[in-house]
Amino acid sequence: MKIRGALALQKRQVLICFVLLGLSRAGTESAHYSVAEETEIGSFVANLARDLGLEVEELSSREARVVSDDNKKYLHLDLLTGDLLLNEKLDREELCGSTEPCVLHFQVVLENPLQFFQVELHVKDINDHSPTFLDNEILIKISEGTTIGTTFLLESAQDLDVGSNSLQNYMISPNSHFYIKIPDSGDRKIYPELVLDRALDYEEEAEHRLTLTALDGGSPPRSGTTLVLIKVLDINDNAPEFPQSLYEVQVPEDRPLGSWIVTISAKDLDAGNYGKISYTFFHASEDIRKTFEINPMSGEVNLRSPLDFEAIQSYTINIQATDGGGLSEKCTLLVKVMDINDNPPEVTMSSITKRIPENASETLVALFSVLDQDSEDNGRMICSIQDNLPFILKPTFKNFFTIVSEKALDRESQAEYNITITVTDLGTPSLKTEYNITVRVSDVNDNAPAFTQTSYTLFVPENNSPALHIGSVSATDRDSGTNAQVTYSLLPPQDPHLPLASLVSINADNGHLFALRSLDYEALQAFEFRVGATDRGSPALSSEALVRVLVLDANDNSPFVLYPLHNGSAPCTELVPRAAEPGYLVTKVVAVDGDSGQNAWLSFQLLKATEPGLFGVWAHNGEVRTARLLSERDAAKHRLVVLVKDNGEPPRSATATLHVLLVDGFSQPYLPLPEAAPAQAQADSLTVYLVVALASVSSLFLFSVLLFVAVRLCRRSRAASVGRCSVPEGPFPGHLVDSYQYEVCLTGGSGTNEFKFLKPIIPNLVPRGSEMETAPPF
Repeated sequence: MKIRGALALQKRQVLICFVLLGLSRAGTESAHYSVAEETEIGSFVANLARDLGLEVEELSSREARVVSDDNKKYLHLDLLTGDLLLNEKLDREELCGSTEPCVLHFQVVLENPLQFFQVELHVKDINDHSPTFLDNEILIKISEGTTIGTTFLLESAQDLDVGSNSLQNYMISPNSHFYIKIPDSGDRKIYPELVLDRALDYEEEAEHRLTLTALDGGSPPRSGTTLVLIKVLDINDNAPEFPQSLYEVQVPEDRPLGSWIVTISAKDLDAGNYGKISYTFFHASEDIRKTFEINPMSGEVNLRSPLDFEAIQSYTINIQATDGGGLSEKCTLLVKVMDINDNPPEVTMSSITKRIPENASETLVALFSVLDQDSEDNGRMICSIQDNLPFILKPTFKNFFTIVSEKALDRESQAEYNITITVTDLGTPSLKTEYNITVRVSDVNDNAPAFTQTSYTLFVPENNSPALHIGSVSATDRDSGTNAQVTYSLLPPQDPHLPLASLVSINADNGHLFALRSLDYEALQAFEFRVGATDRGSPALSSEALVRVLVLDANDNSPFVLYPLHNGSAPCTELVPRAAEPGYLVTKVVAVDGDSGQNAWLSFQLLKATEPGLFGVWAHNGEVRTARLLSERDAAKHRLVVLVKDNGEPPRSATATLHVLLVDGFSQPYLPLPEAAPAQAQADSLTVYLVVALASVSSLFLFSVLLFVAVRLCRRSRAASVGRCSVPEGPFPGHLVDSYQYEVCLTGGSGTNEFKFLKPIIPNLVPRGSEMETAPPF
């Protein structure tokens, strides 16, 4: 059992102040309790909450705990009742050795705010140790010439108890020559002395065996015994003499084992065996006997076990020199242990916060204390942390420090900090201790979701299937956990007439967009809406992005023939004079396509003809012209079928049927009879025909003018007719209403009586994205 009284006193200094961090008040509180050693674990010591004037709930809410200087858990604080209980059996002799009173110092630490209370626990001694002699036998050599009343020092017993339980008295077994005397030593220790009460006679009895009994003051008392062997010697009238009564040496604590410490020497004037001196430790404790050894012949004192300044700073050794005649003398050796810097600083962490919110400032991260068991400069310390951290190291009280955050942190910039507490002493060479703390920054919802693009453009082919995935939007959130979980939604459209809810939907979890119904390019070519991204933080943050949907045209509309109409009341007949030159414009097929782009590019070709090679159709503008000169042998009536085809994939087409009537000028509206007539009859008939033709032309012209005026007034005419051509009526596509108006112009001339037909009044109305080609001059 090691007794380190001085170190224990240094370790158990009283902590008399508590510190309230963040407040401007301070005070002192202390509590004193006592308990007998060897008391069972869990025994009640005191109600700490009541003694400190605190509520029991306050102990739990403020995270109260008991902290000792040596960081051992002797006591346990029950936070539910406020009771202070023993956490382990206490051995007073192990804790304090011979020091009395034996006081253990604790601190009760409360957080939020930080507060300290001092608690002193007095460990009372019980009589649990009996006095013991280190030697089973004490040998004393006494000359027969020794005078009555001479005293002989006896080895004392040792009792680890203190106070009334310690060693109190000695007794010797009944005999006729000796008795025990206990002198006043001045250091409150009891040393037995054997006093000669009757002269010895070597010839009568050369040896005496006595029993020495040591008694303590306990109830009941405990005792210990040893044998005292007394050998009677012949007369020896000179005792050994030391040149000095006190020897003092200084030994560094790192002295190697077996090293020489000092040599103690005494002289004896006697000769022979009476002059031979032997050296022994006298009244030496167990620590001394374990640490040092003495050569009985030379008096050299050597180191037997390592020295430790922090445990024992000095040793007082009594050395006895005994000659061959049994006479002895003593001196004192004082060994002072010199401290070296062999103990690094110690860091004891009392409180640590491993996770702090990123928006909190001046948050307590750690509360710790530092200790160096060395002395003077070897025990003075400097505490520091890294400079590049947003934390401040603050000294609070004595050797306690706190680490607090200097400002609000940003988890997105740095989510974790490694704080290294460096404690360096001022010894030579200096020793340092590093303690690492990892502090994680917890996330708060301070970042709104961010879309990968400010706007998205999606392309959807028309006539799509419902629930078609048309694209996705994506947003990321720099936060973590639920603060980074993004939910997508459609925002109300800015155009109140846009039926957004029936057009698209969005998957709230992944941002996938779906078309709810089939889209029609001819009805809706593009629309746009806003998409919102909201995180699941509290409060939630959101952002938005613009989504533009472009409907791609598909070739789903066939060409529509405006002229000639299929639902006319009567087929439209085109009149062509037989004198027409090649390239003569017979008529023009007019068609449109509801699609756009190349799906609306139209081409024309002659599909069928009564007489192939007589007429041709221009592929780009639909003009029907004569391909050669007409002759009398050509049939008078011709039927042409024109194919109108778009440029889509696959292409769509429509047909237009034309009826062409060849006349010998506009005065002959009908075909001549096939039978031959006499020359005179033919001449008369020609005159009649000319008159009828002239009248017909005049009437037809007047009718055309009146019809044109009527159409302009009603604003619903689409084309004018000549001869037997009917006005176009019927179901036109909605986007073609009011798109085309035609002017009928019938003129007669002297040459070829050219007939000009259907000139558009609004020529710039063309299907979306394309322009109808204009026929070049023939």
